[in-house]
Amino acid sequence: MKLENPIILGTIGRAQGVRGEVRVKSHTDDPVALGDYGVLFSKDGKRFEVLDIRQHKNVVVVRFLGVNDRNAAEALNGTDLFVERANLSDADLEEDEYFYADLEGLEAFDEFGASWGFIKAIFDFGSGDLIELQAKGEKSVIIPFSQAAVVDVDIKAGKIIVDPEAAGLIDDGSSSDDEWPEEGEDPKPES
Repeated sequence: MKLENPIILGTIGRAQGVRGEVRVKSHTDDPVALGDYGVLFSKDGKRFEVLDIRQHKNVVVVRFLGVNDRNAAEALNGTDLFVERANLSDADLEEDEYFYADLEGLEAFDEFGASWGFIKAIFDFGSGDLIELQAKGEKSVIIPFSQAAVVDVDIKAGKIIVDPEAAGLIDDGSSSDDEWPEEGEDPKPES
């Protein structure tokens, strides 16, 4: 099966034991909820039906239908698990929560209607989400996905509104290169 709009929900890691269980890094808020999404799919369309799932430290241990021994489990290491976007309910989202896949491709405008590019990707490295914006013919830039930087998200209109200063897209004048001495130069004396 080829997914039209895949959403990644987890990544299979090492085998756990000898009976076909695997460790899975779940990308859901509640890691054990990975088992609530029905059949999962790999990028190449292989089906994964969860038979059993349990929390284990910072991962979940999962037993999939048809994976019955350690060799079969080890062969799955590194496999990403997806679900079709249409199978996810927006009702499960809190206000100001979004699926990353719904944000990718939205155009970023400031309050005056100037475009700052399109959302190329969203990253979460643990200290807050980041948005990669890319304007046509320009290098991409990374901005924080915060209330101050991203003022509004309108998925239906296909856009976000950003505050360019809070997002770090323009120089606010608070720092200047001439404040720092050149290499080997003494700092300016205080007056």
